[in-house]
Amino acid sequence: MKRSVLVAMMLALVAAGPCQAMEAVKIGMITTLSTKAGYLGEETRDGFQLAIDMEDGRLGGIPVELLVDDDGRKPEKAKQIADRFIKRDGVKILTGIVFSNVAIAVVPKVVRQDMIYVSTNAGPSLLAGKGCHANYFNVAYQNDNPDEVVGKYVSDAGFKNVYLLAPNYPAGKDHLGGFKRYYTGTLAGEVYTKLGQSDYAAEIAALRAAAPDAVYFFLPGGMGINFLKQYTQAELNRTIPVFGPAFSFDERLLQAVKDTAIGVKNGSQWTHDLDFPANHLFVDAFRKAHGRTPTLYASQGYEAARLLGSALKKVNGKVDDLAALRSAIRSADFDSIRGKFAFSANQHPIQNLYIREVVKTEDGTYTNKTLKAVFTDHSNVYVDECKMK
Repeated sequence: MKRSVLVAMMLALVAAGPCQAMEAVKIGMITTLSTKAGYLGEETRDGFQLAIDMEDGRLGGIPVELLVDDDGRKPEKAKQIADRFIKRDGVKILTGIVFSNVAIAVVPKVVRQDMIYVSTNAGPSLLAGKGCHANYFNVAYQNDNPDEVVGKYVSDAGFKNVYLLAPNYPAGKDHLGGFKRYYTGTLAGEVYTKLGQSDYAAEIAALRAAAPDAVYFFLPGGMGINFLKQYTQAELNRTIPVFGPAFSFDERLLQAVKDTAIGVKNGSQWTHDLDFPANHLFVDAFRKAHGRTPTLYASQGYEAARLLGSALKKVNGKVDDLAALRSAIRSADFDSIRGKFAFSANQHPIQNLYIREVVKTEDGTYTNKTLKAVFTDHSNVYVDECKMK
């Protein structure tokens, strides 16, 4: 072969190289970035993006492109974003929804279109039970889980007359249902408030009149901030202790309510102080990138990205092979920041669940400290209702 022809062929191969490079897998994140709950979506996004940044734009060695949009906590807007991601942007994997009512509106339609949805937070009982689907995975928890922990802890601690409070939407009912599943005492009251409510004067007055020996509330984001501040202003914190799931006492919420929350016990599947190498790596990297301790929401975004990275690696980025991609996700072959992690038959986590306590650190910040594991290798009660589609 003449030298000139050989050189021309080599140049043609070099020129063709970029065209043959692996196309980035598009992942669509629908999350809440506005309203008083907007920081929950910020944390979710930042945790997920951190995993991508730690691999220089890849997950599992596969190039990825993360598309993010704000649902404003509105189901209809979330459905519009999902349609746009799928039809215009060619997304094959969706994630990121914070609120259960939004997830219930979006997920069933998405998974019926041969899309994969990996939940970073919302774990409504409907999607764990009768509404389960082979294309739907939850890397965080099933809604009831963090409350089941506290229900058992409160009973074991001797509280016998507890007042319950949560927003009136699917997650609120799931969370209080989880608490009641393991709580053995009586209920002084069970109240459901408006989602996004900011004034709790009437609820606090009714609570005072009921004279419980403890309060259990699920009020994530700004709702929890407002309730705790008003509860303290009413001086009820001096006589009636409060409990809740981790969402009522996340790291950013604590900086807003400060001393009000010191000593409060709450339930979670994760804390920044869990002694696992993968967790140390994540927490250190997040603090370096953002200058703050990650919340539970950030940890769940990060874990979703790591889970997807492990699956993308197994299928070599070929997301069109849906059966292979599902199988790769289901195997959960990643180094979890929670230590042990596996999927149950309805594709929700089997994991340890902990009781944490809110503490004030030497530098004046507020955080959670893990006390003990209450459940180990814990699944969820909806597995038997799930007939996988």
